[in-house]
Amino acid sequence: MWHLMVLSSFVLTSVCTSEETCSKTMVKSFEVTELPVRSAKFIARKQWVVAGADDMFIRVYNYNTMDKIKAFEAHTDYIRCVAIHPTLPYVLSSSDDMLIKLWDWEKGWMCTQIFEGHSHYVMQVVFNPKDTNTFASASLDRTIKIWNLGSPDPNFTLDAHSKGVNCVDYFTGGDRPYLITGSDDQTAKVWDYQTKSCVQTLEGHTHNVSAVCFHPELPIILTGSEDGTVRVWHATTYRVVIGYDEGTIMVKIGREVPVASMDSSGKIIWAKHNEIQTVNIKTVGADFESLKHNPNGRFVVVCGDGEYIIYTALAWRNRSFGSALEFVWSTDGEYAIRESPSKIKIFSKTFQERKSIRPTFSTEHIYGGTLLAMCSSDFICFYDWAECRLIRRIDVSVKRDVVSSYLENGKPVDDQGVEDAFELLHEVNERARTGIWVGDCFIYNNSSSRLNYCVGGEVTTMFHLDRPMYLLGYLASQSRVYLIDKEFNVMGYTLLLSLIEYKTLVMRGDLERASEVLPSIPKEHHNSVAHFLESRGMLEDALEVATDPDYRFDLAVQLGRLEIAKAIATEVQSESKWKQLGELAMSTGKLEMAEQCLSQAMDLSGLLLLYSALGDAEGINKLASLAKDQGKNNVAFLCLFMLGKLEDCLQLLVESNRIPEAALMARSYLPSKVNPKAAESLADPEEYPNLFEDWQIALAVESNVADKRGTYPPAEEYLHHTEKSNISLVEALKSMQVDDDVLPLENGDSGHEAMEEIGVDEGQEEAVEVDVDYSTDSAVLVNGNEGEEQWGMNNEGTPSA
Repeated sequence: MWHLMVLSSFVLTSVCTSEETCSKTMVKSFEVTELPVRSAKFIARKQWVVAGADDMFIRVYNYNTMDKIKAFEAHTDYIRCVAIHPTLPYVLSSSDDMLIKLWDWEKGWMCTQIFEGHSHYVMQVVFNPKDTNTFASASLDRTIKIWNLGSPDPNFTLDAHSKGVNCVDYFTGGDRPYLITGSDDQTAKVWDYQTKSCVQTLEGHTHNVSAVCFHPELPIILTGSEDGTVRVWHATTYRVVIGYDEGTIMVKIGREVPVASMDSSGKIIWAKHNEIQTVNIKTVGADFESLKHNPNGRFVVVCGDGEYIIYTALAWRNRSFGSALEFVWSTDGEYAIRESPSKIKIFSKTFQERKSIRPTFSTEHIYGGTLLAMCSSDFICFYDWAECRLIRRIDVSVKRDVVSSYLENGKPVDDQGVEDAFELLHEVNERARTGIWVGDCFIYNNSSSRLNYCVGGEVTTMFHLDRPMYLLGYLASQSRVYLIDKEFNVMGYTLLLSLIEYKTLVMRGDLERASEVLPSIPKEHHNSVAHFLESRGMLEDALEVATDPDYRFDLAVQLGRLEIAKAIATEVQSESKWKQLGELAMSTGKLEMAEQCLSQAMDLSGLLLLYSALGDAEGINKLASLAKDQGKNNVAFLCLFMLGKLEDCLQLLVESNRIPEAALMARSYLPSKVNPKAAESLADPEEYPNLFEDWQIALAVESNVADKRGTYPPAEEYLHHTEKSNISLVEALKSMQVDDDVLPLENGDSGHEAMEEIGVDEGQEEAVEVDVDYSTDSAVLVNGNEGEEQWGMNNEGTPSA
């Protein structure tokens, strides 16, 4: 972003710099003196600010570090002005002591020359930009003096005004040796310093003229007066353009949009001030407001200062001219002019006036193209070129009109136009800077510096521009769209005509012709085509066109085409894609594919869920080994637990250094695994059964079910086991012992056979639950199916009761 630094100092006691972007905030302030500071200038190449004040001192500051570089007494009276030499290390100062002094900062700010000759206060000095060895001075002695560096005497003197001269400035353009002066006689005068004659006197201010300047590029003169106004004058006609009231403001003059045009063959012409540039430079008599080729590129119209001239595009011969505020071409070579807000004229291809129209409203702008459009401040009316019949009125405030040439005819027209002549197809909520139509494609750049095109309401961003640019046109032969900036730099960006044609055919529903155009679109643009088709809901076609594997995978998943998605995942070998595909396959019942995908993704949790649902003991066994190898102890423990491999579960807990959990596991499920050393140091359950309630029963249960733990029932037998999931074998055995004390076992059945009657039959694993009255230890094993509910896992991958 460019920053404009504004330095202010006049009749202040400080110097401040303000940053003119959007915020207009003061950046820095230098406290110079208690007396007025009448002049301050930047020395950009040194990053300095030089200020002269009424205390007769010149002070130099670094505007970045705020350090004072130098302060010295320069004059014996108020310092009115300082001027910086554009290339040499010189500073000029002028004062009320009637002297002009030259200072050299490379010699320690030594005064190298004094210029004497004025008989009153020297109000301003300024270097000549065309000859930096000369400068001009303005004085209240009513004269302007032109000086040469190295000579103490003036080259010549202009008796400029009837009263004191306050200000002077040189014209920076290369074609006129002019300078301008402002005086207490309330006038400003333009002088030719070669002939020493007054070219023009600018009258209009009602008080002393205190500031004058030429615009560095535009044909503009600005004058400021103590009457509180700033006046802007046209430098050719010397007429007032606009006057501004009192106040400190930043004024934008002119417009940034370059006056340029490009014909269908790619030839570009542009106008800068009063010059037209193509291959050669050609000068005409006025500055331009618009410049445009006709549709076939043979003619160019230049419009400005209330006139238009039609030239041949190659030789620049004048073919026609006239008065006009605006000029527009039709698509077949006719043209219309807005002669006044109440009069529009239409001309034929032979430059003859064909029709004159007087609208019933004040016309602010006209637009050309397929239809002739006239707009007021709050609506626009469209007319046909042939008979100027009203086609349609649209109530909208128009900034710019870009009309497509796709129209149909044959409908009757009444006095009110055709109601359904226009149909709103799409509305894009963006602020367009410039735009053009290419078929049914609208190309535009917006205020956010993006170059977009819109087909069927879908907006695609082509490029991000690094500066404000303006559309010139589109060359189908090169498949490029061209833009120009305000410095007349031309840039081209690729936009394939075949791509535009394809999207247009799809929008019209002509898919057969669109498929014929598709092969002409390069492969690198197929993904863009696929995104367009996806936005139209044509996912199948998008999948066929897309080339990017990631994008094709997403489309295949959206369509449920899992085989295609699997092939893409195999090609790219992405873990995330395998996992996504595995979950999708599982949810759709494709379990074999789910197993393969989850295995490729190494999703052990997903495999555990899948094998558990299938009742696949072999798969769970393989998963246990895989999880143990990868250090996934949570999954490994659950797999071993579901398979009834309690000894392996216990060993896994010990190996993972989860000793408390291992002890709890042994007490609940494997009481025979009592550590002998621990028993000796504490108490042996064999010797002190009163301290370990139901110890012998737990050992009996462990012994009875040991040979059945490894049996893992298939998933289809789940309903046969749901009723037995809450059976406690310890309590069941205890109740059997109580019954045995009361009644003998029927038919001589043993206790083991009785346990089989309550649910422990051959080929089937049952639940084991130990519930100790004086302990909180409890656990349940139900064929592995309830293990996950009864045993949670902590974050370190360790089971906890």
